[in-house]
Amino acid sequence: MVDKKAELALSQLKTATTAAAKPERDAAAADLAALVKAASGSGAVLVSYKLLDGLQKAAEDKKNAAAREGAHAVYAALAAALTGAAVSSEPALLRALPVVLAEQGDKQAAVKTAADAAGKAIIAYVNYLVKDHMTVSQPYLAKYLPVIFAACGDKKVSKDLKTQAADAAKNICKHLSLNGLRDIVDTLINAQDSFQSKTGTRVAALSAIASFSETAPEQLGFALTQIVPEISKSVVDTDPAVCELGEAALTAACDVIGNRDLEHMTGPIVRSVTHPDEVAEIMHKLAGVTFVSSVESPALAMVTPLLIRGLASGITTTIRQSAVIIDNMAKLVNNPLDAAPFMGLLIPGLEKATQTLSNPEARSVAEKTLAAMNKLNILVEKEKARAKEIDLDNVIAAIKAKVPAPTDDVEKFVAILDSAKAASIVDALRVECEAMVKPLPSNDDEGDDDGEELCNCTFTLAYGTKILLHNTQMRLKRGAKYGLLGGNDSGKTTLMRSIANGAVEGFPDPSEVRTVFVEADILGELSHLSCVDYVLEDPRLKNAKREEVIAVLNSVGFVETGKANPNNAVSTLSGGWRMKLALARAMLQKADILLLDEPTNHLDVLNVQWVMNYINSLTNVTAIMVSHDSRFLNTVCTNIMQIDRLKLHQYRGNLNSFIERNPEAQSYFSLKKTKLSFKFPEPGPIEGIKSRSKALMKMVGCDFTYPGNTKPTLFNITIQVSMASRVGCVGENGAGKSTMIKVLTGEVVPQTGDVWKHPNARIAYVAQHAFHHIEAHLDKTPNEYIRWRYADGSDKESLVKVSMQLTDAEKKLQITPAQVSWKGADGKLVQAKKIIGSITGQRRQVKNDFEYEVIFQGETRSAEGIYIDSKQLNKLGWEKEVKAIDTRIAQAAGQYVRTLSSAQVESHLGDVGLEPEFATHYRMSALSGGQKVKVVMAAALWNQPHILILDEPTNYLDREALGALANAIEGFGGGVVIISHNSEFVSQICKEEWLMDAGYLTTKGESGWMDRVGDTIADQAEISVMEDAFGNKSAVKTKKKMSKREEKVFAKAVKAKIDADIDLDEEEYEFATEHNLF
Repeated sequence: MVDKKAELALSQLKTATTAAAKPERDAAAADLAALVKAASGSGAVLVSYKLLDGLQKAAEDKKNAAAREGAHAVYAALAAALTGAAVSSEPALLRALPVVLAEQGDKQAAVKTAADAAGKAIIAYVNYLVKDHMTVSQPYLAKYLPVIFAACGDKKVSKDLKTQAADAAKNICKHLSLNGLRDIVDTLINAQDSFQSKTGTRVAALSAIASFSETAPEQLGFALTQIVPEISKSVVDTDPAVCELGEAALTAACDVIGNRDLEHMTGPIVRSVTHPDEVAEIMHKLAGVTFVSSVESPALAMVTPLLIRGLASGITTTIRQSAVIIDNMAKLVNNPLDAAPFMGLLIPGLEKATQTLSNPEARSVAEKTLAAMNKLNILVEKEKARAKEIDLDNVIAAIKAKVPAPTDDVEKFVAILDSAKAASIVDALRVECEAMVKPLPSNDDEGDDDGEELCNCTFTLAYGTKILLHNTQMRLKRGAKYGLLGGNDSGKTTLMRSIANGAVEGFPDPSEVRTVFVEADILGELSHLSCVDYVLEDPRLKNAKREEVIAVLNSVGFVETGKANPNNAVSTLSGGWRMKLALARAMLQKADILLLDEPTNHLDVLNVQWVMNYINSLTNVTAIMVSHDSRFLNTVCTNIMQIDRLKLHQYRGNLNSFIERNPEAQSYFSLKKTKLSFKFPEPGPIEGIKSRSKALMKMVGCDFTYPGNTKPTLFNITIQVSMASRVGCVGENGAGKSTMIKVLTGEVVPQTGDVWKHPNARIAYVAQHAFHHIEAHLDKTPNEYIRWRYADGSDKESLVKVSMQLTDAEKKLQITPAQVSWKGADGKLVQAKKIIGSITGQRRQVKNDFEYEVIFQGETRSAEGIYIDSKQLNKLGWEKEVKAIDTRIAQAAGQYVRTLSSAQVESHLGDVGLEPEFATHYRMSALSGGQKVKVVMAAALWNQPHILILDEPTNYLDREALGALANAIEGFGGGVVIISHNSEFVSQICKEEWLMDAGYLTTKGESGWMDRVGDTIADQAEISVMEDAFGNKSAVKTKKKMSKREEKVFAKAVKAKIDADIDLDEEEYEFATEHNLF
């Protein structure tokens, strides 16, 4: 039976495309459009009546311009008629979109105008579908999205139509269902193909991608694996428009990674694409990121391009750092399938690194990472085999059984879900899945279940590239006191800082649980404030009253008539009082959880007892404490938390009960039971010094008063230190221990008394507030810092002491003419009234004194040089310059056998327990307290000192490191002075004791205990070979041992020179001193 409507429609189509007169064609087009609309708002008859086939044939008829023009008029009329009509099935007119847009370049002006109008009409129809019928139209709009993108860059398409097409593409993407994004990912990627797509197409696609960061951020995140590599190409495109939008799209895409630890790295990572020269700097920043969230596919997609560039950088340090970051981020991936897309991108770069890196240590790191990635790749393949893909046929069959489909193409509707039903299903599944993946209860004894629970969270924690805790659980009860145990670098301080900063996943919000981190460090820019003002400067105490602050400070011992005046500057406080100030500040904040990092550092016995009493009094406050004081942990702890093998284990009871259950943990608290070892460099001999007990440093009758104070801190102090010394300096907080050492080392100058140091002695001093040595260099790695500090052969830190700065009186003496004497070129004594302009730094030995080369004011340096003895120079105000020259020469002698190379410094840092990873590849700003102490100690030891002075060395070091330090000191060939409140540590290694009490000193013990062991310095191992930075070895000349006869002849010759007042060379002077010939 013939369908009369179909016959009518085909007749109208024929008239619209073949009639000679344009008005007749236009009228037929309008009638046909009305008929189609009346039959179905979706335009279904366009297919069933085969109207679209006829229209396409007419539109592509190259021999009939009228037919082409008429066909486009019909397209325009249909689009206008169907816009506003109800749509319940496929919008069939969309099938015409490729035909209309393909015919935009017609050579006939009338046809071209008609095609442009048709294109604009159909694009308007597209926007109508998006606005009012997106659900049913989405699969069809997605199908024709590539055509719309292509039109945006087609040079045959008019400018206005290009603009409309770009807007329509963006509109489709903006209103696409969330899960529909995955259906157009390939379209977006293909539109970025620089070889196939034009600029307009690429710009439109990039704009669409950027829009998904707002409309479908999570879905975009999981599509980054495919999208990021393509966008990255656009960022470096030669076309400015593509480049600009590419950068914006890449930034928007990376903003949706869902990993808050990496959010701040979006800008730098995007910048690394356009600025390859900054990859090394950005890698440093990435290494400093503390990860607390699990890493999923979106985060890996963002970081992978940077890691690829790092591996390809050609810079050994950057390649090594890339390898370490890859290794550690891979450990944070819970689902191996998340890493699957990146295996093929990263493994080739690692393989190349293992073959091309010349540095053995860096190459071993790359090999280790490659091995780990290959293991992960095996897991990925296993997971792929286990994973089940969605079977589309089964899904379609299920839908057909229950839902009457509008067309046979049911698969096109699979992506369309009822949002309310989908949400309920997803929510139910999420609850079940979370229960499935929740870790099983640990075997640890976590304590009673009663009591208020402040926290119960599962999280992952990393520090830069080092994994600290992985998928571990933490439970905290109100009022419990937790001792946090773990070796140095295990993450104790990082965990507490992350809790305090709200960076631990799942930890309660600060509005629910208030946490306060207690540390004794004083901010440099606030050090001039009084104790009261310093506390009030804390932003968390901005509403505190001054009277309240003073009352709390008084309660912990800050009184105007006491050792710590609350109105004095915080810079005058000793370490112990700084800790009490920090505790007072914490008391004012009324915390639910106190986080205490080494609360007994710097404290004497009485103040430690005070802290223990205070913590035990906090019945309603929870405390987490890191401490290496076993007595403290036994007294205050109700629970122990141990970091071991990337997990946080909890136990009920104090330290003793914990050790009973875990005997191997005794190494945390025993100085002897340690596997770690430190090695200090041997100091070497001092010219003219043959006895270990001969003094190298002295203080005689010294008094000292701090500026602004009326009462002296030190009274009539007399001490001396030799290479035989093993001195422990003890006393309560504020007694003057550190001040005495500062005077001895030249950090400050006494008002009365004398301080002396042997010209050739090298002194290493690690101050109580050790970090002040490095606080201006936190952007350097430890390796870089030591090489900077000793770059010119001298220790830059030793030349900035107060005792080395000229006073006004000394400056005046230096510019006052004075009578001086020296030996001329002929050996005769010359005397004249002169002003010394400068000292060149050259020194020579004459008998038992030194002479220094000078240049007189207004004169030039003579060929033979003018040398003046130290006694004259001291009287003329040049004593400090003389000391500086002596120090440089002594330090240079200490560096002779070692080249200041990266490899040598890394090895030296390893001798004090700092791993190469942290020694050479981490900036000091990212190091823990224990690691920073090791850096300061290693830096002080680089020039092979004769005397080592340690002020509170036990602070921040765990028991294992303390044991290693004690063993290293016992085997050290130089003298040692230690200030410490750790009686166990001091008693193990110190045989002499200096007891300070309110500025007065009492000495006791065996000051010459080493005399009985052997007063004469043992012969140093002869150095026969010196190795440079490149591993080249050269022989070092050594003195030949003389026979008795040769010694007798040599002694006679030297004695004759002395009697004739002839200068001795270095070997002769040493011989004369040793044999008492002077």
